[in-house]
Amino acid sequence: MSTDRSYDVVIMDLTVRGGMGGEQAIRELLKLDPNAKAIVCSGYSNDPILAEYEDYGFCGALSKPFKIMDLSKKIGELIGDKV
Repeated sequence: MSTDRSYDVVIMDLTVRGGMGGEQAIRELLKLDPNAKAIVCSGYSNDPILAEYEDYGFCGALSKPFKIMDLSKKIGELIGDKV
């Protein structure tokens, strides 16, 4: 199904066992929508993508485990008054 509607924000995990991880997924997403806003999250806090997330096309990063308030704050930073 194809529409002109987009998501406000996407949350991606870096590691997806048996699937496409966040690093590859963000490249594919940005091909479809160069203005996509994505947050990367991972339990591997020493992963360089978390430290340099903007270099990979992400707009924010969270280390797992995170609190719902931290996620809410990060989403609010990205989409502002749409919340």
